[in-house]
Amino acid sequence: MTIYSRYKVPVIINAKGTATRLSGGLMRSEVSAAMVEASRHCVDMAELQAAASREIAKVTGAEAGYVASGASACLMLAAAACLSKFDLGRMARLPDTGGVRNEIIVVRSQRNFYDHALRAAGAKLVEVGLPDRYAGAGVRDAEAWELEDAITPNTVALFHVADDNSQPSLKEVVRVAHKHKLPVIVDAAAQLPPQANLRRFITEGADLVAFSGGKALGGPQASGFLAGRRDLIMSAALQHLDLDVYEDHWLPPPSLIDRHKLKGIPPHGIGRSCKAGKEEIIGLLEALRLFVAEGDEARYKVWTDRLSRMQSELGRLKGVTMSCNTNGPVPVLELALDRSLDAGAVALHLQTGKTPVYVDASLRNRNMLVINPMCFSNEQVAMLCTALKTIFKSQK
Repeated sequence: MTIYSRYKVPVIINAKGTATRLSGGLMRSEVSAAMVEASRHCVDMAELQAAASREIAKVTGAEAGYVASGASACLMLAAAACLSKFDLGRMARLPDTGGVRNEIIVVRSQRNFYDHALRAAGAKLVEVGLPDRYAGAGVRDAEAWELEDAITPNTVALFHVADDNSQPSLKEVVRVAHKHKLPVIVDAAAQLPPQANLRRFITEGADLVAFSGGKALGGPQASGFLAGRRDLIMSAALQHLDLDVYEDHWLPPPSLIDRHKLKGIPPHGIGRSCKAGKEEIIGLLEALRLFVAEGDEARYKVWTDRLSRMQSELGRLKGVTMSCNTNGPVPVLELALDRSLDAGAVALHLQTGKTPVYVDASLRNRNMLVINPMCFSNEQVAMLCTALKTIFKSQK
């Protein structure tokens, strides 16, 4: 029995990975304990965010950092910071950007559902490039000169989605942006592991980088953090914090907010709805500490050991060829089905079983299913194997 039983919510086995719709991953007991302890005390949230900024700066090499309710929230805050800087009037009007600079340039092949966060802040996305390599019409994608050609007096930032296949490279994007004194926002929500990515994007010149806290990092699902330039982080903080305070009582920590750069206190900003509680902030910081301490090698071994145990327990499955793919930052178990089986139907059958099992069906067009080891426990391995055996009829 679990706490979910009280509310008649079935517990699932998540072999899909850190998908938000499946509630992300499993937190370490140390993270849960830290959140419980944090819940038992009250603090000044600006002081807590200033402390978070220091810790994020240490592990990323950025000037500052900030915690919000997820990577999407961080992207919205990043856009808001670039749109308004320290202009209190603009902060008050967002997402209304009529009459002011509001364009963020993005490569067309990097458009995705999550860049809605930038538009929610009031940004207008300007697309460049034709992704022939994805359309099957050729080998080319956007090039650096196209980004530069798209820059106008209305441009406030360039946006880059971090991925090994992204073109142009981040270094090229940064070169163009900084030539025109424009910031670069990077969506790195799912770019952990490897651990080196905590510093990589800042090292390559990004001005604001958004990471998820609830994916491989192992923090609270409703958490994410920004790392980047101190001035932009300050603008993001001003549009996120609760500022319902008398001006003579407002004493924000100078390391986070420099009052001398402001003509007053801004009203509650567009990021107010992206609130992160003390519990989420402490949970994220504890998860970040543990993630760095563990290291990629030890983390990878945990995952490969879990998959090896699965392979041993499953043996041979009728109509299935199993192989462990260790080419990426996260190892996965691939199940190639023969023509007598349909990957989509099998995934749905698993999902609707007595104990729901969710697998990665993104390769269903190749009649393959994928098992990701990140989000189920060692205790759930036997249950997962039983569910698979029931469907595929184990061969001795």
